[in-house]
Amino acid sequence: MQPDEYRKMAEVEDRMWYYRALHRHVARTLRNAIGPGAAVLDAGCGTGGLLRHLHTVGPSWQLSGLDISPLACQLTRERTGTEIAEGSVIKLPFADGMFDAITSCDVLCQVEHPEAALREFRRCLRPGGVVVLTMPAYQWLYSYHDRQVANLRRYTAKSLTQLLRHASIQPVHYTYWNALPFPLAVLRRKIFPPRDPTSDVRLYPAPLEFMFNAMMALEHGWLSAGGRFPYGSSVLFVGRKPDQV
Repeated sequence: MQPDEYRKMAEVEDRMWYYRALHRHVARTLRNAIGPGAAVLDAGCGTGGLLRHLHTVGPSWQLSGLDISPLACQLTRERTGTEIAEGSVIKLPFADGMFDAITSCDVLCQVEHPEAALREFRRCLRPGGVVVLTMPAYQWLYSYHDRQVANLRRYTAKSLTQLLRHASIQPVHYTYWNALPFPLAVLRRKIFPPRDPTSDVRLYPAPLEFMFNAMMALEHGWLSAGGRFPYGSSVLFVGRKPDQV
């Protein structure tokens, strides 16, 4: 991803509706999967927004981050005070069985060999440890935004299930999300794209942010109650390393 995109992310990810919803979904998933004191790695941590959020919802968790971009690592250290390693998700600089959970948000879609990254996640998880992934959904929705943020592909729940199984990670749960804004995403990305496209990473005018935040609050309530969405422009997937390895 280009340096300008990292700087844009750092400026907006604590306030933009998309990142606020993403961080809530991942935090909720982790709370349901791990206990106090768990060691958590955010693999491809970007500029640290998720780590900042996890510090507040899981203050006893032992948080670490990793990113391949020196700029992203620098920004995350400044914004979080967390230990951040510079490196690739396909060759994690960590010992076997070091983490109880690994999160990776919209990262493996940018990696040429995502199965290699998942094998590394499995290696670094303790038996029974969980991996929480989020990905952009549906290859047919690939657009200017994906090109700007260096996405190579988009996924479905089926393709993610196959990817995890090939890495010997047991699929546990999935749901699509960004379901309520989905028609708007299709219009924006495929039917009425901007004339001079940049990524959609930005803080929108207050009425739009309010509308999207309201939609995300409804989605969060539904998912917190155990519901799922059968479609959406994003997909969240949970896998688990087998207890016996």
